Amino acid sequence: MNQQIIECVPNISEGRDIQKINEIAHVVKEVEGVQLLDIDPGKATNRTVITFVGEPQKVIDAAFLLIKKASELIDMSKHSGEHPRFGATDVCPLIPIANISMEEVAKYAHKLGERVGRELGISGYFYENAATKDDRKNLATVRSGEYEGLEQKFSNSNWQPDFGPSEYNDQVKRSGVTAISARDFLIAYNINLNSTSTRRANAIAFDVREAGRVKREGNPITGKKVLDENGDPVRVPGKLKAVKGIGWYIEEYGIAQISYNLTNISITSMHQAFDETVKSATDRGLRVTGSELVGLVPLQAMLDAADYFLVKQQRSLGISEDEKIKIAIKSLGLDDLKPFNPQERIIEYVMNANADKKLIDFTVKGFAEETASESMAPGGGSISAYVGALGVSLGTMVANLSAHKPGWDDKWEYYSEWAVKGQKYKNELLFLVDEDTNAFNKIIDGFRMPKSNEEEVAARKQAIEDATKYATEIPFRVMKTACNSMEVMKEMAEKGLQNSLSDAGVGALCARTAVIGAYFNVRINAKDIKDREFANQILSDAKSVYEKAIALESDMIALIDSKI
Repeated sequence: MNQQIIECVPNISEGRDIQKINEIAHVVKEVEGVQLLDIDPGKATNRTVITFVGEPQKVIDAAFLLIKKASELIDMSKHSGEHPRFGATDVCPLIPIANISMEEVAKYAHKLGERVGRELGISGYFYENAATKDDRKNLATVRSGEYEGLEQKFSNSNWQPDFGPSEYNDQVKRSGVTAISARDFLIAYNINLNSTSTRRANAIAFDVREAGRVKREGNPITGKKVLDENGDPVRVPGKLKAVKGIGWYIEEYGIAQISYNLTNISITSMHQAFDETVKSATDRGLRVTGSELVGLVPLQAMLDAADYFLVKQQRSLGISEDEKIKIAIKSLGLDDLKPFNPQERIIEYVMNANADKKLIDFTVKGFAEETASESMAPGGGSISAYVGALGVSLGTMVANLSAHKPGWDDKWEYYSEWAVKGQKYKNELLFLVDEDTNAFNKIIDGFRMPKSNEEEVAARKQAIEDATKYATEIPFRVMKTACNSMEVMKEMAEKGLQNSLSDAGVGALCARTAVIGAYFNVRINAKDIKDREFANQILSDAKSVYEKAIALESDMIALIDSKI
């Protein structure tokens, strides 16, 4: 079974005392296997968002330690800040990241809450997907009245805590209460205005957020509230679903912001929230100057934003990931208030920061020197994959140049589609550069297994067989990917920028080299496979790919010769 991973994003009610913040946040490192990803304090809100990930049980163990430490160091009776809050650890959401359902995460949330109540004497509520009652799903409802209203809340029989003591005691006076949830990935996203008016910022928030604003007779601000048949206020919905928002003034920056929670980015993305806010601000005579992310953001959210703005600019989508991240940062103005470092703010980048260095992370010189060293890896398979990646990169370059050629503006989407194809081939081949070396290392690991008895000998033989099969499948994937990538070079030679004919040709030659080189690896590894039916089938399939690549290369050379 694949490893289950969840994320925890506790928000603590301290954003100014860095020593306290670090002491609280770093306590999660006491649990082996938990990775602390981010600590994001806010002075004006007096609140810090902490992010860590790991296996579910380890994450809730770490969350328990964090809640305990926060209760020891934060006195809520002395707290003030712009953000709504009612506890030292105000909220503690658990979020499914990999190989785990929301239902399972909700069970871990309940397990955490019960332990917090039992061992720490801290009371609290379950919300969103962990809610025990329908009227407790919405965090804003659960947190209504904030810290100052807790004594009254505890006296209300409808608002008895889900865990911990039910009486308003000294612990509640000091630590407040904690809200624990299981929820989808939420992006805390603030949009900056060229204004200091909280009222104007709130007006924009009401335009955009799902809850909208209360309907009024006559004047939309001072008019009498319109009530329904039950006496509840009638609301005018905002433009976007799955968006919560309020306006506030941030003294630290000297500006007003609209603070959004994007509760489901598959429904409303960052770039949609940004653009709708721009429209509403413009209609009200204001200007959006940029935006601010609180905590971490998924890589895909940044790439989706880049694609959105590239389409608006009629630019090719087939550019590199690094370039897309730059486009997203500048288009959303994420560096308006302070520098935005993708390596520190994008969740996948942070998680990979401590991983072993990959071959593709080497410099060109470093890769060559590593290959030329006494080590047996990287070898011919990795080099074949890398040559193939370079080849299709040339084809992709031609597509991007063609998409941006003056006078071809009506064809940019066509070339963009080919550039996107090229990027997919390139990314697969770059993955295979390292995976070929990993496959070789699995064989070495198999040979190093103990063989002191019959069971160990059998296990060793099976591990070597499985590793050898995998080490044959990887270069076969290189062959197929490199061969298929030649379609990009062929299309660009025929219809792309003709000044770049030679680039398309060199790309095709690289792809053909990748196919032949990987074919050598398939053949040499297949001879050691005991399962001859498997070996013969992959050899037959590889030969077909080899012959196809040779034919494609011949066609490409003839085409380019005729055009030159």
